[in-house]
Amino acid sequence: MKKSIYYLTLLVLVAGMSFTSCVSSKKFTASEAIVDKLQKENANTTGQLDACNRLLIDAENEKVSMQKENEMMQKEYASIQEITAMRSSVSKMTIAEQARRLNNLQNIIDAQAEKSNKLKNSIANALMNYKADELSVYVKDGNVYVSLAEKLLFKSASDFVDPKGKKALKSLADVLKGSGDFTVAIEGHTDNIPIKTLAFEDNWDLSTARATAIVRILTNDYGFDSKRITASGKSQFHPIETNETSQGRASNRRTEIILSPDLQEIYKLLYE
Repeated sequence: MKKSIYYLTLLVLVAGMSFTSCVSSKKFTASEAIVDKLQKENANTTGQLDACNRLLIDAENEKVSMQKENEMMQKEYASIQEITAMRSSVSKMTIAEQARRLNNLQNIIDAQAEKSNKLKNSIANALMNYKADELSVYVKDGNVYVSLAEKLLFKSASDFVDPKGKKALKSLADVLKGSGDFTVAIEGHTDNIPIKTLAFEDNWDLSTARATAIVRILTNDYGFDSKRITASGKSQFHPIETNETSQGRASNRRTEIILSPDLQEIYKLLYE
């Protein structure tokens, strides 16, 4: 009898343990399912957040782009308003007023052309003792050009002005100092033969150095107004003759002194 009770008690305990184990296993499985679901929802939420961030960045970029476009449109609108105002001003003029302005403009242009021709003649007379292959003086597009050949001014690959060239520059400076309504630009030109020496890296360097040397002589030695003169090097890129012949290359190795009339009167007439 006691043995029966013992076995019965043992059976109940084993059954209870099995039931408890079964319940714990089910809870664990259910917990795993919940965790897995939460992980999937988190991944989905993270993906949605990333997509929102990308949309936000795109919106910011679009905003910046629209701001730039708006600024450009405002500038264009301002330009259109300015042009419209000018056209309105012109349209309000009577035929007689327009004719008067055109007549005044033509008179100024004619006067400037006359000044340019007088200056050209004065320079040509001052430099008349030099040969045609040494220098030339002419008018082009309303400007007076004095083209000085390399042989008159410089030795090959040098920016040191020869005495004969300095004498020509002095005669030129004496004329230019009396022409206050002209500005002066000095341009150095070379042929297309490459140069590389200790003094000059290339033809750009040589052409610029030569133009600068002329400016120094005109201003420092002969008293020309430094505010009215500039220097630039053009290298080989503005030839007047072919570089295929020695004569053409010699013509291209030159220094041009360009005298431009003051156009303030024309500007005032156009924008009054």
